Amino acid sequence: MHRLQPRGVEFDLAQAKSRRCVTPMPSRPDTIVAPATAAGTAALAVVRVSGPEAARIDQELFPASSYPRTARHGDYRDRHGKLVDDVVATFFPGPRSYSGEDLLEISCHGSPFIVQKILEDLLARGCRAATPGEFTQRAFLNGRLDLSQAEAVMDLIHARSERAPAAAQQQLRGALGRTLNQLTERLLGVLAKVEAYIDFPDEDLPAEDRTALQVALEALWKDTDRLLATRHYGEMLRHGIKTVIVGAPNAGKSSLLNLLVGRERAIVSPEPGTTRDYLEEQIVVGPHSLRLIDTAGLNPEPGAIEKLGIEKSLEHIAEADLILLVIEAGRPVPEFPRALLDRLDPTRCVVVVNKIDLAPAPAGGLFAKDLPIVPTSAVTGLGYDQLVAQITRLADAFQVPDLEDSIAINARHADALDRAKCGLKDALSKLTGGGPSELLASDLRGTLDAYGDIIGKVDNERMLDHLFATFCIGK
Repeated sequence: MHRLQPRGVEFDLAQAKSRRCVTPMPSRPDTIVAPATAAGTAALAVVRVSGPEAARIDQELFPASSYPRTARHGDYRDRHGKLVDDVVATFFPGPRSYSGEDLLEISCHGSPFIVQKILEDLLARGCRAATPGEFTQRAFLNGRLDLSQAEAVMDLIHARSERAPAAAQQQLRGALGRTLNQLTERLLGVLAKVEAYIDFPDEDLPAEDRTALQVALEALWKDTDRLLATRHYGEMLRHGIKTVIVGAPNAGKSSLLNLLVGRERAIVSPEPGTTRDYLEEQIVVGPHSLRLIDTAGLNPEPGAIEKLGIEKSLEHIAEADLILLVIEAGRPVPEFPRALLDRLDPTRCVVVVNKIDLAPAPAGGLFAKDLPIVPTSAVTGLGYDQLVAQITRLADAFQVPDLEDSIAINARHADALDRAKCGLKDALSKLTGGGPSELLASDLRGTLDAYGDIIGKVDNERMLDHLFATFCIGK
């Protein structure tokens, strides 16, 4: 059997690329307007205009003073010549603007009345009120951002901790897109070789070629799985590290919640069983955002209503990223359910010995595990700094190592990567089992489509409309 020459590989590579790429849809021809700053009274507000009429409106408002990307001070007069405000205007010609279109930004005083008057005037000049996320949607459709970068804009807006905006900034700068493009290019190289043989149905892939392709696909599967492993870390960044406060009744769980939150969030009473349901608060500890959950006390002999609260507590324990186990200084360690004891991991749990202002803390050896122990007083604040340091140390370990640019995917990315892994698995099965090259190529194309879904190389208007509808007005 003679070896096929790679004469068709480059052609097929280009062909494979064309199959996965969809030309971005052109943005709508109308011109949109919206405030880009939050509602309410402030020192300044920004009104944003994007579309083909932005240049005309800029000239009408500020004649003979159009200097691209230069802030210009002037009077904003409505279409009747009435002075509205003293403003600063900046014009960004497309395509080098946020939206990829001609874009005008007007900075005015942050009076809601002034903002409303400017909006009314711009609407009368031919603009249309923007829908949520429409500016960013246009940026995507005009090729200024890929879909993962567009999502990063929303992550930045909603960032609640030091780590979250850092990861969002990296994604906005294309870290995830670059990683996906690298995976795509590697996969396209494999697909091109497979499709080169499809042109010759009487020829089979030589054994050495199959081995090389297998190695390449296994490497792709491994790197895809590695990227997929950042899913949970991404959820933590976006929604907070689920941190559950557990312990026996009256151990001081609610007092600890109040200490960490910094205010009286939970009712505190000397009567055991005061907390019958869970309370949840979002807080920042060090560089991390925590979903802090105060649960019902784990009473070994609960009443009917208490039992329901304990069942909910055990559900939260099973889902917890971190556990703060509160025990009372000066008292024997109570018996806890097996479901809790099995979750006591030194990398995920801190034993908080509370009420050390009333009794000495135990020397150690709790639960026969090497658990970090922090003596505290939730009432006086003793041990607070040490507790924060322990929580921060454990939370630091959640970041996925050995991944550049702090990549942290979201649920949509994870779904696409799951599909990509399935496609690679099926392709490997056909490759090692001697399956037809056509079916192998089909699996590879499906994987390419899954990669492309992450960065937006799809033609799915309904999906895009749903995604950008979650944005705020003006973004």
